[in-house]
Amino acid sequence: MTRFTAAELEAARDRLVPDVVADGLRVLFCGINPGLMTAATGHHFARPGNRFWPVLQLSGFTPRLMKPSEQSQLPAYGLGITNVVARATARADELTAEEYAEGGRLLTTKVERLRPRWLAVVGVTAYRSAFHDRKAAVGAQERRIGDTRVWVLPNPSGLNAHWTAATMAEEFGRLREAALA
Repeated sequence: MTRFTAAELEAARDRLVPDVVADGLRVLFCGINPGLMTAATGHHFARPGNRFWPVLQLSGFTPRLMKPSEQSQLPAYGLGITNVVARATARADELTAEEYAEGGRLLTTKVERLRPRWLAVVGVTAYRSAFHDRKAAVGAQERRIGDTRVWVLPNPSGLNAHWTAATMAEEFGRLREAALA
């Protein structure tokens, strides 16, 4: 793994991380926003303690454990990645309510254009903030964006102690089954 100095990570705040997308995906995963390690590498969910990539494999979305640097292979599996907010931060609590609201509007436009079967927002708090839905819980949502269904997943950050990799994989697996139906 590449090591970055604190100064290199701080400089990464200004970098945009490109989406991994294609038209008509089965699932478009949507993170909260890029962390500094993601911004520094240009690879989504790049922080070593993040459980996104292991959970993708455990849930059956990918046949093997992929590295963040292999993210360009996701569309071949019908998967993609974007974020609610494009700005990189050390912590999600650095984001403002306005950024979440604007992110929700931009995400809606992106989903209308790309038309994935499912939008999967990883982080219930991010979903609630971006879509002004304070009562949302993990799982399938009533909301649709055009023909795209919406699912809220637990945040795979290593800081989310309420969910283990195994329990996250169960929830991701429920989405996988719905996406295949």
